[in-house]
Amino acid sequence: MTEREAIIALNMLNGFGSSRYKSLLAAFGSIESALAASTKSLSTVEGIGDTLAQNLSNWKNSIDLNRELEMLNRSGATITTLIDENYPSQLKEIKDMPLCLYIRGELNADFNNTIAVVGSRKMTSYGREVCDFIVSGLSCAGWTIVSGLAMGIDGSAHQAVLDAKGATIGVLGGGLARFHPQEHVELARKMIESGGGVITEFPMEFSPNRRSFPMRNRIISGLSRGVLVIEAGIQSGALITVDFALEQNRQVFAIPGRINNPSSQGCNKLIKNGAKLVENIDDIFEEFEFLPGFVPFDKNQKTDSSSEKDFRNLSLSQNEVKILESLKLEEKRVDVIAAETALPIGCLLAVLQQMESRKIIKQLPGKLYKLF
Repeated sequence: MTEREAIIALNMLNGFGSSRYKSLLAAFGSIESALAASTKSLSTVEGIGDTLAQNLSNWKNSIDLNRELEMLNRSGATITTLIDENYPSQLKEIKDMPLCLYIRGELNADFNNTIAVVGSRKMTSYGREVCDFIVSGLSCAGWTIVSGLAMGIDGSAHQAVLDAKGATIGVLGGGLARFHPQEHVELARKMIESGGGVITEFPMEFSPNRRSFPMRNRIISGLSRGVLVIEAGIQSGALITVDFALEQNRQVFAIPGRINNPSSQGCNKLIKNGAKLVENIDDIFEEFEFLPGFVPFDKNQKTDSSSEKDFRNLSLSQNEVKILESLKLEEKRVDVIAAETALPIGCLLAVLQQMESRKIIKQLPGKLYKLF
């Protein structure tokens, strides 16, 4: 058994998170050695006790590691542990980092420009409209969107990213072989095919439950620079993600709603308590200008509009570069820019709005755009 396999086995046992992992590592030097230790020696480890010591020493009779790894391989999924190089750096910052992540699709270890989007399962038409507008803009600007693949705002956020040809990550509250909700199986498949991924910390056949969903919320916020709540009632589970975000020192954003709409009471309360009110994507970008890995466009930067090299050296998203390339010689209409960049019209309009507000381009009469 390798140390990596030992960590996967430990993750399959109930009651063992990163805190007890560290205690076992300190006591035995490796998890492989801990799995081979006696009940007596295990029971003396801080935070373990007699019951967990018995379960750990008897691990071969309670889990089937070989079957788990076979199921993983057959499913086309991969797994990363907290000792692997491709384990997300953002998760290493949180208090209770998951021991393992089961992954379908792609999961980059560098999460510089990632934001979580959460909200109510009972989404209103207003919530859907705002979600499409904000999320498509974020995605078109090159940000990765993380959410929970639940019904309502989660699913709408994932779909908005797909429509914008971006990447999105869904975090499950159960195992990959117990996908929930079933209504989003096709959505998850499209996310994977589009360069995103579906992840979970839970073993393959773990069935989601009331406790596992709040647990996955800490991963949603942990993977992200900040959490945007689009629509949430006062008792919404999305607010659990906010609690984790605050604990993890992540920025919290919220979309305001009508004062007489129960679906907006949670968001309005967050804003009253200090969350940043968001009306457009620039409200989000303002908070990240000085974080490592995010370099905003310098409005005072001098560029030669005839130089392709200068355009490519700007600190812009891929879609913004496409638009600059389209506009570098002359002003153009939206339909012409769309044809030249091959960007969906909704995505294009969102990026144009962002670039205009940052004084990279400006709009002329007749829906023409030119470099600022």
